[in-house]
Amino acid sequence: MRKELVDLSINGRRHELAVEPNRTLLDVLREDLRLTGTKCGCDDSSCGACTVVVDGQPMLSCLLLAVSYQDSQIQTIESLATQGELGALQRGFVQEGGSQCGFCTPGMVMSLHTLLESTADPTEEEVRAAISGNICRCTGYMQICRAVRHAVAEIREEEIREKERLHA
Repeated sequence: MRKELVDLSINGRRHELAVEPNRTLLDVLREDLRLTGTKCGCDDSSCGACTVVVDGQPMLSCLLLAVSYQDSQIQTIESLATQGELGALQRGFVQEGGSQCGFCTPGMVMSLHTLLESTADPTEEEVRAAISGNICRCTGYMQICRAVRHAVAEIREEEIREKERLHA
């Protein structure tokens, strides 16, 4: 099959690749770019493990043809760590046991990251709605809800410290 040249913006970096037009974004992320945080759980859009954020919206990368997203901003789980440090939501998952086996965690985190971008203090109902497309076979979801609460509290503390630092 003939390859097409694509220019993808992933985690704030441009990647120029030659890919077959039928390749999914999931396959390009994992196989070509070695961004293996995004998982392939079902390959048919039923589990949410492959969730990435495209132009601010959580999307299932197993359904997306890579060639169709050249003008999009794509974010994977790798984008949430800063200088080797996990982000607040990722730390919440660790602290609250929200990542039992860890397989669904990247997709869950990306769905919840999007929620926290638009809702500073989501209710449990909003959290559950945000992850309704993500299946977890291990946690029962209570730990995941606690992980979000943990992250919200940590983000608030960081904001308070930053305000105090600026006013000092």
